[in-house]
Amino acid sequence: MRLIGLSLTALTIAACAVETETAPTYHSETNPEYLSDWGMISVRDQTLHLGSNVTPYDLATPLFSDYALKLRTVWMPDGTAAQYNADTAFNMPVGTVITKTFYYPTDGGPSTVTYARDRNLNNGVMELRGLRLIETRILVHRETGWNAVAYLWNDEQTDAVVKRIGAVLPLTLNRPDGRSENFAYLVPNANQCAGCHATNATTKAIKPIGIKARHLNKPSSFADGFNQLDHWVAKGMLDADIKGPAPRNADWTDTNESVERRARAYLDANCSHCHNPNGPADTSGLNLEPDAVGPSLGICKTPIAAGTGTGGRVHGIVPGAPDKSILMFRMETSDPGAMMPELGRSVKHDEGVELIHQWIVQMDGSCQT
Repeated sequence: MRLIGLSLTALTIAACAVETETAPTYHSETNPEYLSDWGMISVRDQTLHLGSNVTPYDLATPLFSDYALKLRTVWMPDGTAAQYNADTAFNMPVGTVITKTFYYPTDGGPSTVTYARDRNLNNGVMELRGLRLIETRILVHRETGWNAVAYLWNDEQTDAVVKRIGAVLPLTLNRPDGRSENFAYLVPNANQCAGCHATNATTKAIKPIGIKARHLNKPSSFADGFNQLDHWVAKGMLDADIKGPAPRNADWTDTNESVERRARAYLDANCSHCHNPNGPADTSGLNLEPDAVGPSLGICKTPIAAGTGTGGRVHGIVPGAPDKSILMFRMETSDPGAMMPELGRSVKHDEGVELIHQWIVQMDGSCQT
């Protein structure tokens, strides 16, 4: 999709803004004890408020995290902007602060949760009744590079406290079909944050994962009438002169899209930050980025470094035969030694598993044994 609508004036954007009392603060060296000290998010009277010029955003297909809902925001210092790149994460200025807040609808008590796709933010404000805030993760771009830190929300739901060593929260998930299951929600420690965000196994430098054109190129959920990339350009957040169509991932839930596009978007969002030619899982030889094909995508590929994670299956993907495909086994199992992704999942994503199952069923071809 080409960027459009750039002639809309700043007044259009300002009309959607809500005055807040909180001024964001960039902490250049250390991470403060309380999330509120950043000024990106504050809670007053059971209502969450975004700080001044803190912009919410979302992804065409997000990472699955035990059915948690996520509120994503980005803030950049005045007078700065991200630099557009068609393929990789945008180059964000020093001082950028990205937040991701994980939360659930509650179902009978604060430790009993359920899931939904409803978005709860409206003009920078989110009503918290019936919700439980779990954690907020921050990526901050300092002079020395990107740093990651997680904050755990208190029982009173008034603020979050830094958790450098992570945490494990016992929760009960009530599924819409009536099933209930206990699971352990993981708040990551610093090393675990790096395990996902250090997308290059050689440099091990932490970078944002979702701030890419293909994830952001979608109708804005927060500024009516805008493409999300257009909105960033119009706000001065993105320095871009896009001459052709910007890359675009499908929404994995959009049944108007093909199963192929939806499945590839799902695997990209959930797996490709590790499974790419330079990523932490480069020794596997499996590439789940959008342009991968053939054996590198896993089709008729025998495992290189899967260990016991094959489930006794021979090939990564067997066309037409999901029950013989290692990829399906690793998505279906909850065994910590075999499941994928390794972090951020304790329960099986039923809907995601079904999508990948459909995709493999529709594939033509066969594998030699």
